[in-house]
Amino acid sequence: MRHSFPVFFLLISFFSEAQIQPDQVTIARDQWGVPHIFAKTDPEAAYGLAWAHAEDDFKTIQQTALAGKGMLARHLGKGGAPIDYVVGLLKTKETAEEKLHTLSPEFKALAQGYIDGLNAYAKTYPEEVLVKNSFPLAMNDYLSSILLSLSVISGADDVLSSIINRTIDKSTAPKGSNAFAIAPWKTTDGSAFLNVNSHQPLEGPVAWYEAHLHSEEGWNMLGGLFPGGCVIFHGTNENLGWAHTVNHQDKIVVYKLETKGRKYRFDGEWKNLEKKRIKLKVKLGFLTLPIGKRAYWSVYGPTLKTKNGFYSIRMGANQDVRGIEQWYQMNKASNFTEFYRAMEMVAIPGFNTVYADKNDTIFYVSNGKIPIRKKGYDWQGVLPGNTSETLWTDYHPLKDLPQYLNPKSGYLFNTNNTVFHASGAEDNLDPDSIDPTMGYPLKDNNRSTRFVELIEQYKKLNYEDFKRIKYDAQYPSKFHFTMDINALESMSPADYPEIQNELEMIQKWDRKAEVSSKEATFFAYFLYAINERFEKNDILTKDQIAEVFKSVKTQMIANFGSTQVQLGDAQKLVRGNKEFPLWGLPDVLRAMYTTPYENGKRKGIAGESYIQLVRYKKGELPEIESVINYGASNHPESPHYTDQAQLFIDLKLKPMTLDKATVLETAKKVYSPQ
Repeated sequence: MRHSFPVFFLLISFFSEAQIQPDQVTIARDQWGVPHIFAKTDPEAAYGLAWAHAEDDFKTIQQTALAGKGMLARHLGKGGAPIDYVVGLLKTKETAEEKLHTLSPEFKALAQGYIDGLNAYAKTYPEEVLVKNSFPLAMNDYLSSILLSLSVISGADDVLSSIINRTIDKSTAPKGSNAFAIAPWKTTDGSAFLNVNSHQPLEGPVAWYEAHLHSEEGWNMLGGLFPGGCVIFHGTNENLGWAHTVNHQDKIVVYKLETKGRKYRFDGEWKNLEKKRIKLKVKLGFLTLPIGKRAYWSVYGPTLKTKNGFYSIRMGANQDVRGIEQWYQMNKASNFTEFYRAMEMVAIPGFNTVYADKNDTIFYVSNGKIPIRKKGYDWQGVLPGNTSETLWTDYHPLKDLPQYLNPKSGYLFNTNNTVFHASGAEDNLDPDSIDPTMGYPLKDNNRSTRFVELIEQYKKLNYEDFKRIKYDAQYPSKFHFTMDINALESMSPADYPEIQNELEMIQKWDRKAEVSSKEATFFAYFLYAINERFEKNDILTKDQIAEVFKSVKTQMIANFGSTQVQLGDAQKLVRGNKEFPLWGLPDVLRAMYTTPYENGKRKGIAGESYIQLVRYKKGELPEIESVINYGASNHPESPHYTDQAQLFIDLKLKPMTLDKATVLETAKKVYSPQ
């Protein structure tokens, strides 16, 4: 089969290119530069998406593609070598080739249309190609990049890093996102509301890009995707929409092997570790040098050699190539039955999915490609790697996963908190009803606690109420960080004369993270300081909090001359040579995460990014508003490099539409990709 694949690919490529006529694909750019792609077929729409996105950010798309090809080190040098090694270790290229037959002909044609669009752009603009001979992109290269992305999103990079660093911690750093669905019986006008509000990096390979795809084959979807995506990952079509948040059930199993030399014990027998030298080509200055690094595999999967022995990992994310096809089927669904059928593929390895439609349905499932595992083992720890009892092969079907349909309370939400707190108290699932080996966590966070404080104020809410909740930037009455800092509230300022004013300031603070807040600035620097000094789940004492307060006070006086600094003066949204005063703090609903910038200031790097709010009413196209943190283009010379930034900062949204006639009537530029 390996030798027949190239011929098979060439045939697919030939027929795909023969079918796609670029002059029949229309790209309509609206006043914000957002591409609306119109075509007769889905593959042609995907071709247009590839071309339009390449116009806006070909560099980042290429980095994703280079990673899938195991060629990132040829562009980034040493910094790309670990990713190239992981591609070899996870066997994403081999899996892409082996599992190609599991994709439907319809999706293969669509993916090939997207690949053809990228290849055509690279051929037309060779000066933009980052690495010589990296194009044309082939189908298995593209699918390899998807498998790598899904594996990383599932936490593979964190787990591999923890094994190498001998910490063996499968939990990952908190990742933020919000998703709310409000049922028609909970709203004053009888519309269903949906908040699509993932918190992602503001730029890079997993930053959002907004697009609208419309074909005559029933594809009409507007929303967000990552560089290299050939479909919309979350957003809305004419009938329904959904939002994703990251979930934290147990997706990856780590095994400690019992070894003797290069052999490992399994069910009483000694087996040879499979081994191979992964060839890396690393750019060092003007040279590209070949470097080899050994990789191993056991029956469990990818295996790492450490000073503590050999460890294997096993997960679903790198074993199923159909994840992106599942998103395609979700894009094409016209009602809840079709959407649920798409979700039953359980090919997307993770993500909470919160759904609403125009037919009075709201739904939430904590999706995941979760193995069926034998009870009696601590599956969230390190498993014994010497027995078939810990070698799982099957996955839980969708019906086993925690989910909600049309709760009486009229709302569903997730803020990366426990799936067992997703609605009104009377509607929430009992943790005992779910297989404990799936490892669903039980914790809430600041955002979930605050959301409940807000939603419970309304018997019914209107759209402006909904937006106020979405844009809320206040911590709840009790802090819910991964580190317990609630001793802060009981500290007597008089007992700490060096920081008396700062303690009084924070204790009297309204806990709002607005640009005008001086208290929010001090608290922001306090949060980043404790994250550097303490471990998650630590309970901070009063003395520990006081020491950090003193440190932050010294730091702020050195940088700003005072601890009385407005948040917008210390925290910035930065794009090119432009700076905007930036609201938000970690784990408020309007979240923002920052990094040191210059002169003691900090700049936003992740959090609120692409936002889409949707209202669904029977018999009508959905009403859509959206905004993105910078703009549609990643080119500094483009007018769309920062043209949405002020809207974003001002908490405003732009109206969007799925109506083709309206788009074409108001478009600022209409052309074909050629």
